[in-house]
Amino acid sequence: MIEFEGVSWDHPRGHDCIVATSEAYTALHPEVSFKWTTRSLQDFADYPIGKLSERNDFIVLDHPFMGVAATSGCLLPLDEWIGADALADQRAHTVGPSFESYRAGGHYWAMAIDAACQVASFRPDLLERDPPRTWDDVVTLAESRSGKSTAQVAHPLIPVDTLMTFLTICAVYGEPAARTPERFAGNSVGAAAWETMLRLSKTIHPMSKHWNPIRTYDRMCESDEIAYVPAAFGYSNYAREGFREKTIGFAATPQSGEKGRGGVLGGAGLSISARTKHPEVAADFAVFAASGPVQSGIYVTSGGQPGHIDAWTSDEVNALCGNFFADTLQGIASAYLRPRYLGFMEFQDRAGMLMHQALFAGEAAGDVLSKIEALYHSSNPNFDI
Repeated sequence: MIEFEGVSWDHPRGHDCIVATSEAYTALHPEVSFKWTTRSLQDFADYPIGKLSERNDFIVLDHPFMGVAATSGCLLPLDEWIGADALADQRAHTVGPSFESYRAGGHYWAMAIDAACQVASFRPDLLERDPPRTWDDVVTLAESRSGKSTAQVAHPLIPVDTLMTFLTICAVYGEPAARTPERFAGNSVGAAAWETMLRLSKTIHPMSKHWNPIRTYDRMCESDEIAYVPAAFGYSNYAREGFREKTIGFAATPQSGEKGRGGVLGGAGLSISARTKHPEVAADFAVFAASGPVQSGIYVTSGGQPGHIDAWTSDEVNALCGNFFADTLQGIASAYLRPRYLGFMEFQDRAGMLMHQALFAGEAAGDVLSKIEALYHSSNPNFDI
């Protein structure tokens, strides 16, 4: 009997679907069983994968960890355990840059079983208009709803999401950040993005600074306080009838005169610990979990948000999920991919804290961006990893 242990994260999108997928695999391979545990969304973002790999065969993880994977030896390089045909299928059929996000150091470290990027969301019954098309429109909407008890604009802005919003707006404004080791953000685009965030911070729902995407979506569904969110990592669960009392509509992030630019790429990959005693079987399960039939079948019907294009373009899947995938596909196709160099995770944590504090203190762009540039360079960005 082969017994695998794995760790996901504590939301139906992260946990229920991988459990159901494991059970489907066990039905085909009765000699294999799985035990899954969860960690919080915050731990998903920053808990060391080296520690997780010591006690798990599988880790559902975030792609900015790939620099750690490439230099620590804690994960299996999947291209050495998965056949070329299966890997080529993934390269051809995962949405947006999801497949590429798990490459570092010349190897692939996870299968893109889950895909997401920052998208806009709204309550159709409260917004009473088409979602804003530009970030200036977002500010205008937020100012018109400021101070009201219902139908406000909200924006998840805990530290990590503050940084993610800045990265999204820079990308939408035409100059993505952190594209070279020499510079984090261009002065003009960085200043414009920060000014937009400052204007919004003064008019959005007052609890936004304490919320991550999940808490924001939960509040949208359980009350009538929030009509619109301009950018947060998308969760198809909230577009499904019966998941919560109310359902949410989703769309691409607001633009800035250019059509189709996406927000920051999120998602989750299925990786295998280098310590597993059964690498061949583990690799076979990873291929199974990421395959088109599973992704557009048991994985998505059990609450998952697939990475495979077959699910995103399926009429049946979109009917199940309030057209979430069709309505946000254009955005994820051009999503912004964060760096994966070894020091990026520490930079992400420190920069998020700095930006969060500065945003709600009303600091000017020049002061904030100079501090962020210094943090960026001290993180030793090495784009060769």
